[in-house]
Amino acid sequence: MQRTRRLAPVALALVATLAYGLLGSLQYRHLVARSWDLGIFTQLARAYGELRAPIVPIKGDGVNLLGDHFHPLLVLLAPVWWVWPSGEALLWTQALLFGLSAIPLTRLAIDRLGPGLGTLAGGAYVFSFGLQSAVSVQFHEIAFAVPLLALSLTALLRGRVSAAVLWAAPLVFVKEDLGLTVALLGGLIALRHRPHRAEGIALACWGTGWFVLSTFVILPWLNTAGQYDYTDNLGSALEVFWPPMKWLTVLMLLLVAGLIGGRSPLIALMLPTLAWRFTGTVEFYWDWYWHYNAVLMPIALAALLDALGDRRTGRATAGWRRDAPRPVRWVRVTAVTASAAVTLALGPAMPVLEVLRPSTWEPTWRAPSAAEALEAVPDGAVLAVDITLMAHAVPDHDVQWLHGPNQRVPDCVLSDDYAFSWSGTPPADTAVWAEQEWGVAYQQVYADGGFTVVCRR
Repeated sequence: MQRTRRLAPVALALVATLAYGLLGSLQYRHLVARSWDLGIFTQLARAYGELRAPIVPIKGDGVNLLGDHFHPLLVLLAPVWWVWPSGEALLWTQALLFGLSAIPLTRLAIDRLGPGLGTLAGGAYVFSFGLQSAVSVQFHEIAFAVPLLALSLTALLRGRVSAAVLWAAPLVFVKEDLGLTVALLGGLIALRHRPHRAEGIALACWGTGWFVLSTFVILPWLNTAGQYDYTDNLGSALEVFWPPMKWLTVLMLLLVAGLIGGRSPLIALMLPTLAWRFTGTVEFYWDWYWHYNAVLMPIALAALLDALGDRRTGRATAGWRRDAPRPVRWVRVTAVTASAAVTLALGPAMPVLEVLRPSTWEPTWRAPSAAEALEAVPDGAVLAVDITLMAHAVPDHDVQWLHGPNQRVPDCVLSDDYAFSWSGTPPADTAVWAEQEWGVAYQQVYADGGFTVVCRR
């Protein structure tokens, strides 16, 4: 038992970190770009690494990314940049953070469920659809929220309420909406842990205060347009329950919690995230596939473990009661199996399986051309680039998006005929297109593999 308790959580963390890190590296080296986010956060990491404000020209001229989302905790990426100045380093950082989050939760699962069932629960968590999807769509700020939530909720279930409060407090610096999650956690602590009521109330005030301050003061203040950019993405409250895709996402989340986790008050911590997602008018907010479910995975496992109870006390949570009998073994086995099955049922759709396919390791035919295209751009040049090589270009160039709102005239333009931003109809002559776009003359300096580089005459 003790040997499994020590080794299994670390082994799961190592395997997950390696699998997720390799998936990220394969994507990076195969020129897979799910969106412009990796380029954006790579530019942010470079700014912090150079001890500058997080000005990100990819988003627009003079755009401070702290005016887009409130994530000052990302300053921790500065040391990462000093060691490895590359977008690939961010992918491995996220993989490591996800892997580390499994250690406290798996150890708690083993303590509560025994070595076999507890290890299965930990494995179901660390390879859950929410974490795999987040890795597949590459780096986002929520990478830092996942281990903080895991540590906070583990401490809470172990009765270390003060530690739970301390681990939860920094979540307000990961993303503005997490202030509501922190506030709700503080409310639960105040209601369920009477000796720590003051700490719970303080945490609730901390979360609420930072949500209001960041959303309505700091973000508009640092935003170039003087507003919170995502208000327009919110629809009517009547749209929360439609279309049916939202119900599928909720079902999948409940299954990760083994269904019985829905009896735990901790499951309520999902509500703030689901509220803004389901009132949003952006379709990929609603789906199971993207990075938005990652922060819900630690909550799901914690709710499952809370509802299944502790084998040492023989008690479990049932609603707000803390003295209910622990569910019988077949219920515990079924719940943990359901948690694992929801990911397994997705089968080939699970991104991490790419690491196991030999064909994935074959180098892309475009890699040499991509490297040569980047080499053709002088170091330090203002470069307008497609999303494909955006993150790759950041370390050596002053990068902006080829189709962005920037007013600066780029020194060079790097276009990719296969980029989805062209919708299958790239310009026949990139130099002519760039001249029409910025009003200055360009000449072609490189063209191969679908990549074209033009620079000012």
